[in-house]
Amino acid sequence: MSQKINVVVVSGSLRQPSRTEGLLSAISQRLAARLAIDVQWLRIAELAGSLAGSLERDTASPALLPALQAIEQADLLIVGSPVYRASYTGLFKHLFDLVDYQALKGVPVLLAATGGSERHALMIDHQLRPLFGFFQAHTLPYGLYASVEAFTDYAPTDTALLERIERALDPAVAFFQGRLRAA
Repeated sequence: MSQKINVVVVSGSLRQPSRTEGLLSAISQRLAARLAIDVQWLRIAELAGSLAGSLERDTASPALLPALQAIEQADLLIVGSPVYRASYTGLFKHLFDLVDYQALKGVPVLLAATGGSERHALMIDHQLRPLFGFFQAHTLPYGLYASVEAFTDYAPTDTALLERIERALDPAVAFFQGRLRAA
């Protein structure tokens, strides 16, 4: 395993700090304990100004292009958003509106979301999974949803959630270990 896996983490949160970012951080840290990875973070909170003025890929802000290229060149995407009105944030969607629709074919994507209560958990399967299905990405089977109660100071502390993170990472680890064996 001489080459590191290029992981891009996309946080759809409009605030920093946030529970979404805390969940994504825990996921990427646990993945780093299991695989050799390089992690690049893309935060909607930081990209908001560039996104607002970018209506199409051809006219996207030059400041936004490195983020789009990072997504398109990722070996693995870890994406998450807080739930707003039963869906991901609008700027999260707008970022992916600007991604080349063919760039994510077969790319594994781990889906995550945070919300105020468990009643929002289906957002992963009803909103995020179809979005990445459009890109023909390989959405991993286990999505990670966490409500407010699972956090202390923006960090996940709920034992059940931490166990679910490990289970959700198993298919990602198997995906890359299988590729390395085949190579």
